[in-house]
Amino acid sequence: MSKKRVAILISGRGSNMTALIEAARAPDYPAQIVGVLASRPDAPGLATAATYGIPTAWRWHKDYPSRIGFELAIDDVLKLWRPDIIALAGFMRMLTPEFTNKWAGKLINIHPSLLPLHKGLHTHEQALRDGVKEHGCTVHFVTPGMDEGPTILQARVPVLPDDTPETLAERVLVEEHRIYPEALAMVARGEATYP
Repeated sequence: MSKKRVAILISGRGSNMTALIEAARAPDYPAQIVGVLASRPDAPGLATAATYGIPTAWRWHKDYPSRIGFELAIDDVLKLWRPDIIALAGFMRMLTPEFTNKWAGKLINIHPSLLPLHKGLHTHEQALRDGVKEHGCTVHFVTPGMDEGPTILQARVPVLPDDTPETLAERVLVEEHRIYPEALAMVARGEATYP
């Protein structure tokens, strides 16, 4: 089986990155993680990836005068790793249309809400404020619009009467770690394709 090459982009601890790395260790998983790149030098996920023997790199967005300059620096790293798929895992930088269009159909993200509901940040607070009965997470293809790309997979959790943003986030994160590896496998096998 020819495994798809996957680069993961992070900004923080990379718990979803770890879930993908763990899944990819299975012999029958259709993808291999070929590198992890962070948008900041102090991202704890870099050390985690290194413990698995995965190549790492970082490009500090503050070192670049523009988003395009930052993305060109990312692209230079990606050229070395030659990914078939790029998985965003807590990558907290908005990407330009130039970047998202270049990687269209190969760029995926996980978002902690049931898109199209609750785009952007503070999704758990948004869900509680709106009084929804269900919340969850979505893996989607990335397009130029924020959190707008086609859905690959979703998972739902009930919103409980005594939930806080923190308790809701904990339950959603369990589902994120479950569905992101599944969704990446679907893309790698060609079962989920960009329209």
